[in-house]
Amino acid sequence: MADLSTTWLGQRLANPLVLAASSLSSTPEGVRKAAEGGFGAVVLKSLFEEQLKAEIASIGSSLDFSHAEAGQFLGRAGMQEGIDDYAALVRESSKAGIPVIASINCVGETQWGDFAERIAEAGAKALELNAGFLASSTDEDPRSVEDRLYSLVSTAKSRTGLPLSVKLGSSWTSLAALAARLARIGADSLVLFNRFYSLDLELSTMKPVPGHIRSSGSEYHDSLRWISVLYERVPCQFAASSGIHDAEAALKLVAAGASAVQLCSVVYQKGYSVASLMSAAISARLDSLGIDGIDSLRGRFAQWKAEDPSAHLRFQYIQALTGIS
Repeated sequence: MADLSTTWLGQRLANPLVLAASSLSSTPEGVRKAAEGGFGAVVLKSLFEEQLKAEIASIGSSLDFSHAEAGQFLGRAGMQEGIDDYAALVRESSKAGIPVIASINCVGETQWGDFAERIAEAGAKALELNAGFLASSTDEDPRSVEDRLYSLVSTAKSRTGLPLSVKLGSSWTSLAALAARLARIGADSLVLFNRFYSLDLELSTMKPVPGHIRSSGSEYHDSLRWISVLYERVPCQFAASSGIHDAEAALKLVAAGASAVQLCSVVYQKGYSVASLMSAAISARLDSLGIDGIDSLRGRFAQWKAEDPSAHLRFQYIQALTGIS
């Protein structure tokens, strides 16, 4: 039987399957179910900066303050309460018996340094920084957008000392250069890619509505390409995210260089036990390939090992245009 154990973010995992940050991992009970379902680790649901600010604004709108200091106090108190609640989630979830990775989704630099310290104290084994901001301003220089991300990563790393993973979207000007610098300033792992909720429109009301909320099993290809391109060229680990619905896709991403694969939509569809089913299928597939374990497979599909490295970047495009097979 193939060995599925592996190491990610300094933790030994029974298998590379990680429950991604979502409502599925928003409670200690959800984390316990993930452990019982066979996951190797869990990323807790992210606490969003916008969530804290919205809660504070909601409280403030119902009160009348005659002094600016009172409003500032309310903001600090509301932020602290949100941090306290999340620290409690980390502490209780850590009792489930598998590595727990906390997650912060932030767009600014408010109090995230303090928050990151509290997470470390609460017992998180690692921290995932979800870089969820969308650069939509026509006045913001691209370099300043990247500098904002670098500042967040440097602060989180220096304040906690925890292994740090950065979850990125795919729409960066130079992803390879960005990844290399993130690794240099403290990112121990990069998660490729963040799946932002898509936008749709309800024509009858002219109001925005969510598009497809959950991924399909055909959405892992960008992750496959970029992990294979960056593996062992950037000095950090990689995790794959989005569109991983079966053992075959998980193994392809490990072959590209992933140390872990994050599951979400397939868990909503099939339940927490999908991890055990997928682990069994992964083991059987490795046996059929004559590969003794996950670590032996990792990176076999890396671009630098390929006879034709350009195929990782352009082959699909050329095939689509010319019919080359």
